[in-house]
Amino acid sequence: MVIHVVNGKGGKQRYVMLSPTLLGILRAYWTIEKPRHWLFPGQRGMKPLDPCALNVACRAAVEAAGLKKRATVHSLRHAFATHLLEQGTDIRIIQVLLGHGHISTTARYVNVATSTIAAARSPLELLKLTMPEIRPQGDRRSLS
Repeated sequence: MVIHVVNGKGGKQRYVMLSPTLLGILRAYWTIEKPRHWLFPGQRGMKPLDPCALNVACRAAVEAAGLKKRATVHSLRHAFATHLLEQGTDIRIIQVLLGHGHISTTARYVNVATSTIAAARSPLELLKLTMPEIRPQGDRRSLS
């Protein structure tokens, strides 16, 4: 249940997890397209899909979805890493999945994940709670 990525970002190879849902989608794609050498071949079939084609497809998807925020293939990669971090995935595993040579490169995602978590509003804040008055120790006056 892994995918072997060849010529990934920076020309690196790596393995990434394959979800059962994605496996079903890829099987359907394989049945229809029947690619020979590359799962996602370029125009002539003997080379992989060009990164420019991915960028064009990403821009088209962003437009079709009506997104106002800027989104790129790299932002999807970044979101993948951030979600893994927020789920508690060990940073060394994320380093391998992203193909980073140095843990310091992956560590940048920790800052983003932390700021994302800190910026989220707790549902507790939506409750209208009143706190009783707290008096210093030794103050025996009634709270009523």
